[in-house]
Amino acid sequence: MIADSFGRVHDYLRISLTDNCNFRCFYCMPEEEYDFTPASRLMQTDEIIKLAKVFVSQGVKKIRLTGGEPLVRKDAAAIISALGKLPVELVITTNGTRVAEMLPVLKEAGIKTINISLDTLQAEKFMLITRRDVFHQVRSNIELLLHEKITVKINMVVMKGLNDGEIKDFIDWTKHNPIQIRFIEFMPFSGNKWTSNKMFSLQEILTAVEKDFTVLPVEGAPHDTAKHFMIPGHEGSFAIISTMTAPFCSTCNRMRLTADGKLKNCLFSNGETDLLTALRNDEDVLPLIMASIWEKKKALGGQLISHFESLDAAAINNRSMITIGG
Repeated sequence: MIADSFGRVHDYLRISLTDNCNFRCFYCMPEEEYDFTPASRLMQTDEIIKLAKVFVSQGVKKIRLTGGEPLVRKDAAAIISALGKLPVELVITTNGTRVAEMLPVLKEAGIKTINISLDTLQAEKFMLITRRDVFHQVRSNIELLLHEKITVKINMVVMKGLNDGEIKDFIDWTKHNPIQIRFIEFMPFSGNKWTSNKMFSLQEILTAVEKDFTVLPVEGAPHDTAKHFMIPGHEGSFAIISTMTAPFCSTCNRMRLTADGKLKNCLFSNGETDLLTALRNDEDVLPLIMASIWEKKKALGGQLISHFESLDAAAINNRSMITIGG
């Protein structure tokens, strides 16, 4: 069992497969000429599996694969297949571009839920946000997943003045589709130009939805990061991830392993533990894991302690989102 000093048991591991991505979303990877981590410094396939097995031996029940874009990694299929043999719930977050070609591998590995990052339902705005002209490809792949009866969750980062006007459009999408829209408060990371006036809060999102729909709260599962809601008559549902205004730290059970093998005990932690170097030196990584999680702060990495409107994003000591792995 992996626990911190506040009694929180950690049984959910997020593994970033790469910091590479075929999108250039400004809130995640702001620079076009991004300096990707050399392949030799990334965890190799066998190293990912070895580390995953250590975590599973200590009670991890769920593994999520992230990136960057995890499916652009050349050996992604081999990694997914190997992890699919472990006694865990395996899920993935992707931008959706490579879903069609990877679908047989995903299904064989037992992946039943896929999160798709999609911040707009407008093709032109999609191009503006991602700097890539593949909107229709992503939408087609989402329809493919629905046809295959795979649970689809749409991650939509809400940014004031950019896509907050599309909240109703995303809710309309759930009318006849069994999808869950996950509205996410815009969070500060290195280089993503976060400012409080771009942040669209939990209450603002709810107010926007309630203008046009009857909203009913839904009880969530233990350790949920999202607050869940339903609309009568809709096949799908929606949720809000309110990290900035109503965080869920008290029940957090998550650990993050970056693509270069560093363990982060919180998305906003200012420190990390190098598991990959220890593994390559044939050292026992378990004591490092236990010590890292034990030192976890009570909330938000101990850094986001002020109200978001007075938060100085430049003072936060962290990686960019793409190098953390979401």
